[in-house]
Amino acid sequence: MLPSALNRPARSKSSTQRSEVFTSDSLDTEDSPTSPTSSDSSIDEDEVNRRLKPFWPKYQYNLRSRGFRLETVRDVKIFYSQREHSLDPYWSSPYYSNRPDFQDEDALCPDAGIPDNLFRGIRLSDSKRVVVKAVHAKSREYSVICALSRSPLRDDPMNHSIPVLDLFELPDDDIAFIVMEEWSSQLITSSGPCCFNLFLSALHQCIEHIAFMHKYHIAHLDISLRNLLTDYQGRYAYIDYELSRRFEASSTALVYDYRGTEVPPESERDGGIDPYKVDVWALAVLILRACKLTGYWVPELMHVIEPMLNEEPSRRPSSYGALQAFDKVTASLGLRVGRGCNTPH
Repeated sequence: MLPSALNRPARSKSSTQRSEVFTSDSLDTEDSPTSPTSSDSSIDEDEVNRRLKPFWPKYQYNLRSRGFRLETVRDVKIFYSQREHSLDPYWSSPYYSNRPDFQDEDALCPDAGIPDNLFRGIRLSDSKRVVVKAVHAKSREYSVICALSRSPLRDDPMNHSIPVLDLFELPDDDIAFIVMEEWSSQLITSSGPCCFNLFLSALHQCIEHIAFMHKYHIAHLDISLRNLLTDYQGRYAYIDYELSRRFEASSTALVYDYRGTEVPPESERDGGIDPYKVDVWALAVLILRACKLTGYWVPELMHVIEPMLNEEPSRRPSSYGALQAFDKVTASLGLRVGRGCNTPH
């Protein structure tokens, strides 16, 4: 029987999977909205950490100068033309095929299925698909991404953050751009769940990355299946550090008014809560949801999960302790984690 933690409602979130709903008739015609500007006063935490809605045409040439271009109507048509000629029996042509506003093939084509602060693109040197994210240059998210995506943290094998190809700021607008590899949010393909070994490897990567973040005093604070992507080559990566926080090693880490996807019981109490223990709770729920999603279940994993779901945060293990427990369980069962999968994906 799965623990009652799965009965706690998870908050909804947009998917980064490609949608079949696009718009092209607004970006090149409307006036540029006001960009966030600097202030002589102290930084407004809510303002710099809010989700941006940038006027993308204003920045397309900045991106092109760094070797990337934003997706156009032509790119979308090519993508779906390739799908149409594939062997996918469930494929049907997008509704926009004959729309007049999709006749300008050089117009930018935002994907309405993803948030306004994201835009699909292409790297000019090799046509590699990317996703560009716009954030406030003084946001916590940008600070965390910069730390995770630069040496020495970038080179740590425990780091399973989405690969970042470029980071840059435009100080005049207080805006920054994060250019990431485009991976898939569809963790299970239409052919069914991955092999059991790859499933365990995915769980190991999920726990290991959070242990890595905590080692450097960073809490993710929005761990969920919705914030995981895969490259279908056995690698899984975390995204979305909008709620993440960096803490001083010498100070007591506390967060207030927690609002992540998976909500631990202590968030309903007054006062600050331990962000690292919030992550441990959410990791346990992620493991349970992954087991339910794939149909794989190892009863011995409850020795790992149950302590992580303790109602009292101080009695939960650290993320590194959870990683050690997970490795101990898989080793005791004679399972070899992380050796790949013989099943094509």
